[in-house]
Amino acid sequence: MDKRERLIESTRELLWERGYVGTSPKAIQERSGAGQGSMYHHFQGKSGLALAAIGRNAEDLRARAEAEFAGPGTVVERITVYLRRERDVLKGCPVGKLTQDPEVMADADLRKPVEETFGWLTGRLAGLLDEGRAAGELDPALDPLATATALVAVLQGGYVLARAAGSPDVFAKAVDGALGLLATKEN
Repeated sequence: MDKRERLIESTRELLWERGYVGTSPKAIQERSGAGQGSMYHHFQGKSGLALAAIGRNAEDLRARAEAEFAGPGTVVERITVYLRRERDVLKGCPVGKLTQDPEVMADADLRKPVEETFGWLTGRLAGLLDEGRAAGELDPALDPLATATALVAVLQGGYVLARAAGSPDVFAKAVDGALGLLATKEN
């Protein structure tokens, strides 16, 4: 891994652990093993490096979700795979946690990949839910966009509740509850 990649990966880790405010250039340099000259050679300061790291987190979230959404099975099965996949629940979502960081939310450039990621995720889930309605798998009265928004909110809220309780079981219960709402009644 070259110095630029080590800087990005170290920043990704630190942002997830400490947030933007708690991630100092010195901490990035120490974790990456890169000097100050390398950092400023590749990036225009902390915000430029943070933007690359946030963008990478967003890309990874999208790629992993898309692999699950495009996998085999019914719509509900694919959404179930996505919602129940293994996550470091008590650490939180590496993208979602950034919404709690005032400096990230106040900076339009840093906020943009976060906003775009959640917009993509909501839209992709809404498309799947619409597909499930059309196939007769889901209730025709289901509102795909509202339901997709609720699913994203359950995930992000599940992280918060699990962290508050110190237990991933709370996250699992939130996911189970959301999936229960997608269950269709047998005729």
